[in-house]
Amino acid sequence: MKLKSILYDKCLEIVSEKIRMAETSMKAAQDSANAEGKSTAGDKYDTARAMSHIERDMYAKQLAESIHLKNILDGIDLSRSTTIESGSLVETSLGNYFISVGLGLIKLEQITAFALSPLSPIGELILGKTQGDSVIFNGKEIKILSVS
Repeated sequence: MKLKSILYDKCLEIVSEKIRMAETSMKAAQDSANAEGKSTAGDKYDTARAMSHIERDMYAKQLAESIHLKNILDGIDLSRSTTIESGSLVETSLGNYFISVGLGLIKLEQITAFALSPLSPIGELILGKTQGDSVIFNGKEIKILSVS
């Protein structure tokens, strides 16, 4: 349970940083668009303002995606389970997986694990499995060694 909590906290930290970065970048792009709007020089500045708006919209999309990931994390129950589900830490013959949100490889002092969405190809394949089960992914057998 402790390793799951550590991984969960790291996922929250990563997602919170993504939210902070997107908010900061979105504000900077909006400020840039506003500054360009004050110029009376013509088409060149209209183009720059439009590009700033496009950039702001891109960061707004990143912000929405990161908030969505945080909402998923907020809904995860870390209580011990023997069946793989959202919130499970799964030790396999190919590595460790934390079924949560798709953040990729997380390296910590205590553990290295892939933070996977349950909707990812491997996530979908191992959901509902238990210790001792095996699955085939890309022609390779993945043996489930433990589930917590």
